[in-house]
Amino acid sequence: MPSQHSGAGFTRRTLLAGAGGAAAAALLAACSSSGGKGGSGGGSTQPISFWNMPWGSTTFNPLDQKITTSYKPKPGLPSVKYQEIQWANFTQRFSTAVASNTNPAISSGGGTQAFLFESQGKIAYADHLYSEWKKNGLYDDFLPGLIDTLKTKNGYAAIPYNLDMRVWWYNKSLLQEVGATPPTTWDEYSAVCKKLKAKGIYGYGTYSGAGGFTGFHNLVSHMINNGGGLFDADQKPACDTPANEQAMEWVLSLVKNGYVDPRAGTYTGQNAQDQYKAKKFGMGFDTGGLAQNVGGAVGADLVVGSPLTAPSGGKGALFFPNNIMMYKHNSSQKGTEAFATYYYQNMKPLWTQKTGIGLPVLKSIAATPEFKSDANNVKILSEWQPISKTWGAPGSNTVFLNVTAVDGTAPGTTFTQSILSGNTTAKAALQKLQSSLEAAIKS
Repeated sequence: MPSQHSGAGFTRRTLLAGAGGAAAAALLAACSSSGGKGGSGGGSTQPISFWNMPWGSTTFNPLDQKITTSYKPKPGLPSVKYQEIQWANFTQRFSTAVASNTNPAISSGGGTQAFLFESQGKIAYADHLYSEWKKNGLYDDFLPGLIDTLKTKNGYAAIPYNLDMRVWWYNKSLLQEVGATPPTTWDEYSAVCKKLKAKGIYGYGTYSGAGGFTGFHNLVSHMINNGGGLFDADQKPACDTPANEQAMEWVLSLVKNGYVDPRAGTYTGQNAQDQYKAKKFGMGFDTGGLAQNVGGAVGADLVVGSPLTAPSGGKGALFFPNNIMMYKHNSSQKGTEAFATYYYQNMKPLWTQKTGIGLPVLKSIAATPEFKSDANNVKILSEWQPISKTWGAPGSNTVFLNVTAVDGTAPGTTFTQSILSGNTTAKAALQKLQSSLEAAIKS
């Protein structure tokens, strides 16, 4: 399943968590050379490899392979071999390949892995490729702001590929039954929750059980919504702030008022979807693919709400720019860039044939009739994407090495479960999260 359609978002974005977090970074630092030697400006006709993940349904990779193998390189440039890499154990697969210089020329993968490998001198920056794309119009086809989310001080570490969004949903029939209209502010959201509770329905659907990292994403989304977030301008953790405390106190009020399922802290993504199917969740925060995951008549009844206005007066949410990266140890960088250009110019069918990949990064794909046939997806791109930020908020709207400490790791799960239990204060929970992140980064 693709990240936007999965409750186990960790496996779609983060490289480090499944391999022991900071310990994996230390292992890679010890095993890999920092020089990234072996790259070439071009000329070699030895085939290069493109590794891609199962981003969608069972139709995704066969179509993706067809697009890849249909590539006809110009004379003197290499052809491309396609390899599907499973999400199971993908952390070890990439770690071993990069450490032993047996990596592909280009790949997708965990959404933060490019920043780990960039710190090890293993990534080929996309700056030259972007300069070419400015000439052929491809650069301007990206949705606003996406390219810069993947920029480091040394260059662009990766290329946006598909988007994993965090949005809020409501069951339109249930809201009609309780005489409520879709809320536009936090206070209005709480008021609708009260009406739903009177019918035995939970208004804040979420989860933080095994693999359920979306629960933490939701909490960080509320912080960003209120002008907060986890990192400062120096890319260091800054969790206990007034904006974050206000956001977490709001969630705690939802818990204490009985608007949150008491079992939410133990729920998986499937458990949450089952609650929507049973009409026990009337509203909630989830991935952009919730309606498709729930399916049936209830799925058809689920509607993406407009971004809420926070007490700060602003709007915002967390999102993840899944990406494609190029590697320095590569027989033909020129050939790799030529293939990347071809791929981005020809990947539209992955969306128009509805293979289940995350939301598109190109305006030309978002403008197709096939994509526009899904009103929820259109709303996510038109209303949510422009106001969403990465893990780096509020200090920046970029991804960087330190975010691997929060993406699918234990500190976020512990924090979320403490909030959903209601047995804490916002300040205490945020202070504990701060110390946990500092320790993870230091180690």
